[in-house]
Amino acid sequence: MRDTDPTTKTLPATLIWLFAAASGLSVANVYYAQPLLATLAQEFGLTQAASGMVITATQLGCALALLLLVPLGDMLNRRRLTLVQLVLLCLVLLALGNATSTAGLLAGMLMTGLLGTAMTQGLIAYAASAAASHERGSVVGMAQGGVMIGLLLARTLSGMVADIAGWRAVYLVSAGISLALLILLWRMLPASPQAEKRLSYGALLASMANMLAHNKVLQVRGVLALLMFAALSIFWSTLVFPLSAQGFSHSAIGAFGLVGVAGALGAARAGAMADKGRAQWTTGAALILLLTAWLPLGFTTQSLWALIVGIVALDLAGQAIHVTNQSLIFRQDSDGHSRLVACYMLFYAVGSGVGAIAATSVQALAGWWGVCGLGAAVSLVALVFWRLTLPLEKA
Repeated sequence: MRDTDPTTKTLPATLIWLFAAASGLSVANVYYAQPLLATLAQEFGLTQAASGMVITATQLGCALALLLLVPLGDMLNRRRLTLVQLVLLCLVLLALGNATSTAGLLAGMLMTGLLGTAMTQGLIAYAASAAASHERGSVVGMAQGGVMIGLLLARTLSGMVADIAGWRAVYLVSAGISLALLILLWRMLPASPQAEKRLSYGALLASMANMLAHNKVLQVRGVLALLMFAALSIFWSTLVFPLSAQGFSHSAIGAFGLVGVAGALGAARAGAMADKGRAQWTTGAALILLLTAWLPLGFTTQSLWALIVGIVALDLAGQAIHVTNQSLIFRQDSDGHSRLVACYMLFYAVGSGVGAIAATSVQALAGWWGVCGLGAAVSLVALVFWRLTLPLEKA
């Protein structure tokens, strides 16, 4: 699909909001487990360190989706592909809500990550391809804002439902939400033209390797995404442990996700800043904020206000970096947006998975201050990497 007239706004507001809402509801499935880790560990006999495997299994599913499913958007009809994936996601959520073994739990998490990620990133690539070049950053920013809000609210919804009806109800309720979303998308999602480049599936996947090997913007922004998402995963994967130790319920722990919505909304303009040529300024400021956020977060067990300030700063920084990254990589090949987002999000999956398993291990060994030290170190590496690679990018 080629860009339309760059002087004409091609996407109506209702369609942009539809993409944002659908992306947020899809990605929420990937994050429902985070406030539930302590409960899942107790029910399935997992140690505190091993509980990180629940998140890692989900991120493995994310990686497989990015490698095998998301690129199909450049080959098949996006509308039909999205609806089929959503039907399968409904079935997987029903199965996960009835899991009775550790193997069943991990398999369900893997499939949830697979299909939830395929849906989310497919919708973002769809929106980017449909937008005119002058508005692409803003459109991607709106869609990605929906993703971040869905990600954050997932923790709140998960905690509330778990307290009322148990952790299994979280996934059964999500199956019902996904069914409602299926009906809405079937009725409202616009027709998607067939991709102009009729590549075979093998050639489609091979072209991704070429993008990773030769696209310098993708390489730099991918590494920044890996480090930034590792930092976010380090925090959100382990927050449940110090708060549970203080007697907070699932609902209260999940409600801290609401705090991060302020950061997500504040960063929605990052795409518009990229459209105006200020991508590097936004990136630098966001990386500094990401690093400094860990200081108030370190006082989580002493002050809830410090935790709230830290969450707002962390999510504002992460969202701004993410939107800017995607705005820059989507400036390029309009016929390959699904493959570009798949390649980029591979870095995200690696960062989130490694961050989760490293954080739960450090939490077991060194406690909350150890976790915050790890997060600050990763954030500092990201800042230094961005500064050293500035000459490679033209923003």
